Amino acid sequence: MVTANPTWLEQPASTIMMKGVSWQTYKLLMSEVGDDRPWRIAYNCGVLEIRMPSLEHEVPKGLLESFVEAIADELEIEVMKAGALKLEREDLTNAVEPDSCFYINNEPQVRGRDQIILPVDPPPDLAIESDYTNSSLNKQALYSALGVPELWRYTKKMLLVYRRIEGGYEQCDRSLAFPFLPITEIANFIVQSRTIGQRSTVRLFRQRIREILDNQIVS
Repeated sequence: MVTANPTWLEQPASTIMMKGVSWQTYKLLMSEVGDDRPWRIAYNCGVLEIRMPSLEHEVPKGLLESFVEAIADELEIEVMKAGALKLEREDLTNAVEPDSCFYINNEPQVRGRDQIILPVDPPPDLAIESDYTNSSLNKQALYSALGVPELWRYTKKMLLVYRRIEGGYEQCDRSLAFPFLPITEIANFIVQSRTIGQRSTVRLFRQRIREILDNQIVS
């Protein structure tokens, strides 16, 4: 049955939170508005969050995407950037649109696909969240339930990396997809972009990754 009177919860101006939203109501809303919209959603067991990204949210996210693409180029591997791909499972009554996500190890399984259907298809190997507006939903629990192996969360000028374990995620000092990634240096690159520009920052990051990979070959 479709819930007729969802309750609105007070949130920051960039976020709308509603509870009492049935799965049917959620799906109807998504079908009506489509994917060509600026806002992103998260849904968990009747609670729907609608978030409007801001510039301070989008800039770090875009740089992190560029960093992943630079790493892939240096490794000469294929990755698929799936952006804010809507990840949802009706059996779990869970759905979330990450700020961005990538298929890395599972890229061959989804290459050329026009649609991803969980759990038939694998989830992305990496999800990225730029947390300038804190969510009232437990995003880590959502991603864990959906089976995403690795989560990057950029918040308070820090990149936090989480690896999926039984029952959730644990913070770690090494990326699962890219173990050589200098995690503690990422925030400095993002801050530096405000002075030297984004493309210059990506070029510097690429040089740093090349140095790390060259040193691994030598050693």
